[in-house]
Amino acid sequence: MEEKKFKVIIVEDVKLELKGTEEIFRHEIPDAEVIGTAMTEQEFWPLIESGRPDMVLLDLGLGGSTTIGVEICRRLSKEYPDVHVLIFTGEILNEKLWVDVLDAGADGIILKTGELLTQTDVQAVMDGKRLVFNYPILEKIVARFRRAVLNDAKRQEAIISYDIDEYDERFLRHLALGYTKDMIANLKGMPFGVKSLEKRQNDLVGRLFAPAERSGVNATRLVVRALELRILDVDNLEPDDE
Repeated sequence: MEEKKFKVIIVEDVKLELKGTEEIFRHEIPDAEVIGTAMTEQEFWPLIESGRPDMVLLDLGLGGSTTIGVEICRRLSKEYPDVHVLIFTGEILNEKLWVDVLDAGADGIILKTGELLTQTDVQAVMDGKRLVFNYPILEKIVARFRRAVLNDAKRQEAIISYDIDEYDERFLRHLALGYTKDMIANLKGMPFGVKSLEKRQNDLVGRLFAPAERSGVNATRLVVRALELRILDVDNLEPDDE
C-alpha cells in the first residue's frame, strides 16, 4: 500500500530558484507532494485556502521586501497553526531577520548555501521538530553561543578575582545607568547611606585598579573599568525595582 504523501506549497519569487526547489522535492524528497507554488503573497493566500498543505516552504525575500515573509509566517501561525513552516532563504547575512521569523512561528530555517534542502531536514519539521537549521546557520549559532558562554565565564572569574559582592554589583550597575549616590542609597535593596557608598566606591577603585592608576579615578572611570573587566554585562544593564 502506497504511503500517504505530505502536501507542500512553495513560496519563492525567483522563477529559476522555484524550478530548482521543485526539482529538489521531486528527486530528493519523494514523500512530499508539491500541491502548489506562489511567487507573491497575493498568489499565496488563495492557494492555501483552496488546498490545505501540511507544510509551507517559504522564501523570506519576496518582491524585494525582506519583511513580507515574516508577516506571512506570523499570519500562518495564527490562522493555520497545524501547517508547518520551513524557511528557505538566501538572506544569509541578515541575522535579525532569522530572529524575527523564528519569533513569528517558523519551525526552522534553511539557508540557500551549503547542503541546501535535504529530506532529513524536511522530515524533521514534518515530525514536529522545532528549530531545524542546516549547517551554515548552525555554524553561526554555535559561534554566537560559544562567545556568550566565554563572556559569562570571564564575568564569573572577574567577580571571584575582584571579590565582588551583590552590593558592589548593584552599586556599579546603577552608576552605569546614571544614578547618583543619593538615588542608589534610596534603592530598596541597598541598605547603605551616601557616606557608605562613597567608601565602597573608594574600596572598589582600590580593588579594580593598580596602585599607579588609582589617582583621580571618578565614578565614570570606575564604571568603564567594571565593563572592561566584564564585572558588568553591557547587555544586561537594567535598574532594580525602586
